[in-house]
Amino acid sequence: MAAPRALVAGGSEGIGRAIALALAARGHDVWIAARRTEPLEAVVAEIRSGGGTVQGRSVDLVDDAARATLVEEVLAGDGGLDVLVHSNGTIVRGDIADAALDDFDLQYAANVRAPYALTQALLPGLVRSQGQVVFVNSSAGLAPSANASQYGATMHALRAIASVLRDEVNAAGVRVTSIYPGRTATPRQARIHEWEGKEYRPERLLQPEDVAAIVVAALELPRTAEVTDITIRSMTKP
Repeated sequence: MAAPRALVAGGSEGIGRAIALALAARGHDVWIAARRTEPLEAVVAEIRSGGGTVQGRSVDLVDDAARATLVEEVLAGDGGLDVLVHSNGTIVRGDIADAALDDFDLQYAANVRAPYALTQALLPGLVRSQGQVVFVNSSAGLAPSANASQYGATMHALRAIASVLRDEVNAAGVRVTSIYPGRTATPRQARIHEWEGKEYRPERLLQPEDVAAIVVAALELPRTAEVTDITIRSMTKP
């Protein structure tokens, strides 16, 4: 039997990287798509050094042509895909009073349009394999805070996409899960702490491996069950 195939969008750093490593360790044939080449090459090398099978593609998923090329490669051969993980995106903070609309457009393109379009393009392969889709959302997708209205709005939109997708594809045997992590020890979170003028103490935050573990658990549930939404946060208050 062929190994299950997984694509992790945004799999070079943080939560996406931890999920890619975890899936490779569980025997998945992993594809990783990410913009930044250096961390992408590092995680690809780590998986291969552990005996895993992986393909890395440096691609900006906002770019329609680049995304189409990636989809064509992933679906080559039998055209199936067992797992699609969305862990990419961006955040720009700012008050509603003066946040730049260009920043809103940027976050919409990366956090909403890109995962929507990637899911749409890969859906035939996921239906063929009766696969699974995981949206790594954010606690902001449930309760956004001050200075993050634009980001929160895009995370709410991503939540809506996941919920509607679930209604549309469950009958075809495709499972859809949204994960809402709290503050997690990632390079992005380090930058957020810097913006906020706060001391960054990663040991007090949720760890990427914690999120990866819960994703793997959801994916490996018997097919009699589906996890729709998971909220996970650090036990220790930052």
